[in-house]
Amino acid sequence: MEHLGVMLTILGAALAAGFAGAGSAIGVGIAGESGAGVMTEDPGKFGLVLLLQALPGTQGIYGLLIAFFAMLKAGLIGGEPTMAITWLNGLGVLFACLPIAVAGYFSGIAQGKTSAACIQMIAKRPEETGKAVILPAMVETYAVLALLVSILLLNGIS
Repeated sequence: MEHLGVMLTILGAALAAGFAGAGSAIGVGIAGESGAGVMTEDPGKFGLVLLLQALPGTQGIYGLLIAFFAMLKAGLIGGEPTMAITWLNGLGVLFACLPIAVAGYFSGIAQGKTSAACIQMIAKRPEETGKAVILPAMVETYAVLALLVSILLLNGIS
C-alpha cells in the first residue's frame, strides 16, 4: 500500500502544477493577444503591456510551489519523507493539492481576461495604469487564498 500513497502524492503534485500552469498559460496567452494589438498601434506601451500580461502567470508558480511541497512531504525530492507514506496520507496530499489546482486554473484564465481588458484600457487612457493593475490583482486574491489552503492542508498531514 506504500506505493499507492506515493502514486496519490504524485497525482496531487501533477494536478497542482498541471492545472494551475495550464490556467496561467491560457491567461498569459489571452493577455498577450490583447497586448499585441495595442503594441501595433503604440509600441511604447510595451512595459505596461508586459506587466499586465505577466500577472496571470503567478498561478502556475503557486501550483509548482505546492507540487514541490507535496513531493518534499513524501520524500520524493530532498531526502526523507516527513510523513508516513500510507494510501490515506497519499489521498490527503492529493486532496490538499486540489485547491490550487482548481482555483489556479480558473483564476489564471479569469485574470488573463481581466488583464486583456485592462490592456485595452491603458491603450485609450494611459493615465489609468494604476487602476489597470489593481483590477487583475483582485482576481489574484483567490489564487493566493487557494495557495494558503493547500499549504495549510499539506501541513496538517502527518
